[in-house]
Amino acid sequence: MLGGGSWGTAVASIVAASAPTTLWARSPEVAREIDEQGRNSRYLGDVALTEGLRATSDMERAVHDADVLIMGVPSHGFREALTQAAPFARPWIPVVSLVKGLEQGTDDRMTEIVAEVLPGHPAGVLSGPNIAAEVIAGYAAAATIAMPDQSSATQLAELFRTPRFRIYSTTDVVGVEVAGALKNVFAIAVGMGDGTGAGFNTRAMVITRSLREMSRFGCALGGDPRTFAGLAGTGDLIVTCTSPASRNRRVGEQLGKGKRIDEVLAGMNQVAEGVKTVSVVLKRASELGIDMPIAAEVDGVVNKGGTAEEAYRGLLKATPGHEHHGEGW
Repeated sequence: MLGGGSWGTAVASIVAASAPTTLWARSPEVAREIDEQGRNSRYLGDVALTEGLRATSDMERAVHDADVLIMGVPSHGFREALTQAAPFARPWIPVVSLVKGLEQGTDDRMTEIVAEVLPGHPAGVLSGPNIAAEVIAGYAAAATIAMPDQSSATQLAELFRTPRFRIYSTTDVVGVEVAGALKNVFAIAVGMGDGTGAGFNTRAMVITRSLREMSRFGCALGGDPRTFAGLAGTGDLIVTCTSPASRNRRVGEQLGKGKRIDEVLAGMNQVAEGVKTVSVVLKRASELGIDMPIAAEVDGVVNKGGTAEEAYRGLLKATPGHEHHGEGW
């Protein structure tokens, strides 16, 4: 496992219950605490991790004998971490991404980065409505693992499955990755409404129309439309837009209360992927000829100095069309 944040640590702890697992953390202090004390207090408080989970800040030690490489670093550090790991990775081992974002500059999905840095390695993604603290505490949850072939997806699902963490499988790698990235953008939009006091009706409206934008964008890239009605799409969108533990929703909420984006980010110790993803999404949407007004309004606030109130006024000025076949908002 590469990545010592909350979700990377939680997944490493799950996997360690069924297979010898080593976690690589960039911070030696985080790695030492996990390895010696079975805790990651910086991200998960005093939660006890699976006994036997090892951790290190030495990349070679973490990777050299791995049968599966799981990537839990943020999108902006994904390529760098994978490049560091590449010389030590055994040939052809599968790479599973936990990352819900797109790379700025290249617009790449994480599995596309894997194809460049580790060509020939099967690459997939694990995604779903998963708040790390709840999953590691043992609350019932589910996720979807997507791999290029169903056999690999089915086999790898067993690595992550527990009696209370249900793992479904699919071959729609594109759809699962796109859904995971876009739900963070839309969680910011919902959070902005929460911050302005817009109400539950508004929240439901924005979530529903966000799902429409997500589906149109994902299908244009080759995703299966059924994916967006599943755990990686609707499921993850709901939890990220409504949970108080959602970093992206909190970003939007603070923006809705009048804070600037630099103030909001300065007060966070973890990455809110939607902030970096929104500009990439809009660039790709423009290339594909897809109108994404909700994402555009988020971009206006996050990257162009707009306010949440202006964003919602802009959305409500748009004339609604056919619910299923119409363009835009």
